[in-house]
Amino acid sequence: MTFLSSKNNTKTNSIQDIDGISIDCVIFGFNKESLEVLLVQHAEGESIGKWGLLGGWLRKEESADDAAQRILYELTSLDNIYLEQLKAFGDPNRVPERRVVTIAYYTLVNREDYNIKASLTLKEAKWYKINAIPNLIFDHNEILDFSLMQLRNRVRQAPIGFNLLPEKFTLLQLMHLYEEILGITLDKSNFRRKILQMKLLVPLDEKQQDVSHRAAQLYKFDPEIYEKLTQKGFNFEF
Repeated sequence: MTFLSSKNNTKTNSIQDIDGISIDCVIFGFNKESLEVLLVQHAEGESIGKWGLLGGWLRKEESADDAAQRILYELTSLDNIYLEQLKAFGDPNRVPERRVVTIAYYTLVNREDYNIKASLTLKEAKWYKINAIPNLIFDHNEILDFSLMQLRNRVRQAPIGFNLLPEKFTLLQLMHLYEEILGITLDKSNFRRKILQMKLLVPLDEKQQDVSHRAAQLYKFDPEIYEKLTQKGFNFEF
């Protein structure tokens, strides 16, 4: 947990935290060819100077989903983002000297939309490549590993990975995204054929700009097909 300080965090009769129940969020982003996770460094408390996932207390008058949305918004200024609940982590010894059950979520954000807000309880927020994660506080490494496993399963069943991309992207960017998430190397022509067969992409009359190599065609996803495939699901085997 990392507890954000803001005017909304002041305890009043109408805003009260539930002691012992927290929310922790794994924030995935995609930077060029690398899948990354946003980690925060604590500025106070028993974990000062240490790195962990973004989190905070659940409030009495909000659902777990609402709490996760609030915590993410207070740091990133983002709303209406993809958010999925993972599970509760409740090992009695996960937090020293007290009993805390956390409800974990993962979210997928477009790095271009990200804008960190200042917080008195955070020294720094930093993106880490998925293969270069440091030792985190409590059981946050376990939560991160579980969320990555869940993400790998979900991208084979629904096109949620598009939430990590800019509005316009190349097929190569999309392929690199799937390679990073799944931890595999894909055949370029086979990937192109399968992804285009899904009719999920809309080709644009635009190409990359300001690149040293041959400019590639840009695409965007079809929101109607995206919604249908997200609801219906598919089996995307490469």
